[in-house]
Amino acid sequence: MVEYGMTIPETGPNAPATADTASRADEPTLTIRRPDVSDGGAMWRVARDSGELDLNSSYAYLLLADHFGDTCRIALMGDDVVGFVSGYRLPADPTRYFLWQVAVDERARGHRLAGRLIDAVIDAHPEVTSLTTTVTEDNQSSRRVFQRWAEQRGGTLREVTGFEAHHFPDGHEAEPLLVIDGFR
Repeated sequence: MVEYGMTIPETGPNAPATADTASRADEPTLTIRRPDVSDGGAMWRVARDSGELDLNSSYAYLLLADHFGDTCRIALMGDDVVGFVSGYRLPADPTRYFLWQVAVDERARGHRLAGRLIDAVIDAHPEVTSLTTTVTEDNQSSRRVFQRWAEQRGGTLREVTGFEAHHFPDGHEAEPLLVIDGFR
């Protein structure tokens, strides 16, 4: 299968998908796969170094990798984790995927890796028909990622009220909810 100019062999739902340098010599060879508990620390480091994300405890990333590995993905450049997406299917509506965080290390930026990580987790769950996430109004880079992803998948993106500033006890700014439908 070819995605975003990279060749990704179809190897089954639980096998890693390796992206080979297919279109440009400067594109890195990346592998996207499910995380396991041994990847949680690296996920935490990518989040910490992103400069954009709210950093959760290292324990939270261990739980995500271990308990929610089925709905998370990591990207590796060689043996180094250079990106991840974390999220889960909503318990009350498993057709909706809530994307908690997506982050890409600066070494792997510029290759549409965030979108490829989202593709990998969504494509592994054909029952998912809606993606939701919260993004602050000033995080334009994340908003562009989700807009581009929706457009490339033929979906629609709309913004609705999510977590308002008064919901947060620590002065955090509002996190409107982005809803992407129609991508299947």
